[in-house]
This record gives sequence, structure tokens and C-alpha cells, in this order.
Amino acid sequence: MRTLALACIAIALTAILLPGQRRTENVLLVTFDGLRWQDVFGGADNRMMNVEDGGVKDLLATRKRFTRGDKVASREVLLPFLWQVIAKQGQVFGDPESNAKATIVNKMKFSYPGYSELICGVVDESIQSNRKFPNRSVNVLEYLNTLPMYRGKVATFAGWDVHEYIVNKQRSGIFCEVAWQPITVATSAERKHELQQMVDLLPRYWDNGFCFDALTYGRAKEYLMVHKPRVLYVAFGETDEWAHSRRYDLYLQMAQRNDRMVWELWQWLQQDPQYKDKTTLVLTVDHGRGRTPRDWTDHGKNIAGAEEVWMAVMGPDTEALGIRKDVHATQSMIASTVAALLGEDFQKKVPNAAPPLPGITR
Repeated sequence: MRTLALACIAIALTAILLPGQRRTENVLLVTFDGLRWQDVFGGADNRMMNVEDGGVKDLLATRKRFTRGDKVASREVLLPFLWQVIAKQGQVFGDPESNAKATIVNKMKFSYPGYSELICGVVDESIQSNRKFPNRSVNVLEYLNTLPMYRGKVATFAGWDVHEYIVNKQRSGIFCEVAWQPITVATSAERKHELQQMVDLLPRYWDNGFCFDALTYGRAKEYLMVHKPRVLYVAFGETDEWAHSRRYDLYLQMAQRNDRMVWELWQWLQQDPQYKDKTTLVLTVDHGRGRTPRDWTDHGKNIAGAEEVWMAVMGPDTEALGIRKDVHATQSMIASTVAALLGEDFQKKVPNAAPPLPGITR
């Protein structure tokens, strides 16, 4: 009995982490394109709950679904996983009421420069459009893919086809599938056929460069289950598309569904031994939007407020501080944050990259 007791004590001691010992072995990075901080922290904005400014088709149903008595309840019903789980177990950046802000550094305030800043940690001022051209800056996904323990274990899925140029798929060598490209990976032939039918039969509502987030989510989850990457980047895009269409009701619906998709991914991760209690989740956006009922649909260098963003982190090495106070975070910090969570130093590769978010590792 004494021997058994000593053995149990030894096992228990090995489970106790020493100070500074890192537990994160995997990172899930997710972006919601152009989801405003105002909606994230305040819930549905009543100023857009109308036809003229919000394009809301069924006002009563939309109010019933998203409006509550105060902003805390409203934001929890809009983004339940973010506020009921991530904010309680991790950290959320960008709340002005907490004397905090999160901003982009680039002056363009639209997608290609925003995503590039996000994954590269630097601003390339030569990027002044969303046209398709290979990103010349080294990104953190590419950097990690050069390291032996992550080589072939980094993957990207996006609803916007320009992402394969932003991550520079050809140079970086990371697995990347975007928009309406054919399905190449699935857990079964039947599931692959189902997803491919979505590719073939769903309407090109916007154009061939944008697909519905349900498809992006579906192909990302299949790849996750089959190949189990160490670093997975999923970029959702519908919130931006519905905002540009001035459909505040569909913008809110998609934000809520994106939150559900991230929850579904997290639930799967937490039941798999490779990922359970060994994975950190990072959420953010590529840009903000206008502040007023007339320009909330837009972003760009002439739109005031489009530089204001938000971000959130949850994982085994991130202290549960909730909404961060008195902190100025920048989008450019995400790249080094992803690396730091894995115990790597992105600034060794890119010296002028921004440092990691403050306080996200113990």
C-alpha cells in the first residue's frame, strides 16, 4: 500500500506545472471579418434596428432574438461562447469603457492590409488594395511551418479567395483552401461528397471570391479531424459581406452563427487527447467599421472608427482576467502572440514585428 501511495503521489506531482512551464501545444486562430467592437461589447445596436439604416426585414423577430434589457445581456445572447466562456476563462481586449483600446496600425482599414498586419506583425505600406498578389512579408504561419515540430502541421481555411495570396500559399508551403475550391479532405467519402455538393450547388451570392461561412467551417473541421494540425487558422467572412449589403439583421445572425462555429470547434478540441487542455484560442478581426448608423456598413482610410478592433484569447497559459483594463493592444501583436503561445519568438525571424499581447502568458 505504501508503494502504491508513493506512486500516486509521484504521478500527481508530475501533473503539477512548474512556474513558467508552458502547456499550449496547439493554437486555433479565428477571424470574424469586420465584426465591430461596438456589437461585441454592447450587443445589438438599437440605432440600426430599422429598415433605413439597418435594412432589417423583420424588426420584431430581430429584436426578440438579439435585444435584451442591458448591454451585458445583449452581448451574451449575440455571442454566448465569447461572453459566457472565453471572457470568463480568458481575456478580451478593446473595450473603451475599461480605458482600453485595440486598433489596427495600417492606415488602409480594409481587408488585405488588415490580415497581412495580423499574421505578419508588421505593416507593409505598399499594400493599398485587395487585389490578388503574393504577400512579400513573412507571416507567423509560414515561420512556424519552417520549424521541425510544426512542419506540415499548419493549415488555413478562408471564405475569401484572396487569403491564399495573403498567406502566400506558394512560398509558405502551408495547406490553404479558400472560397469555392474543391473539397480535398474529409473524414469519409460520404462526407466529402456532401461538402462538394455544397461547393457545386450553393449560389454564388456575392461572387466566386466569397463563399458562405458554413462551407469554410465544414472543410476546416474535416481537416482538423483527419490531419490534426498544430496550428489552424480559420477566417470567416460573412459578417463583412452582410454589413456591406446594409443588412444588420443578417450581420447579427452571422456573428451569432460564427460564435457557434467556434464553440463547436472548441468542443471537439476538448474531447481529443492531442488538444484537450493543450490548445489556445485566439479571436480577432481584420478591421473595424464606421461608428454611425449611416457608415456602419463601411470601412477604409476615410471612415472614422474603422481602425478600432477587438481580440480575445483563452487557453491553459492565459490567466482568466476577463475584459482587460488600461491596455492598448494592436492588431500587429497577433502574429507574435501566436508564436509566443507555442513558446516561439517570431521577432527573431522578423525583428520589427510587434511584440505579443501583454499578459497572455503566465
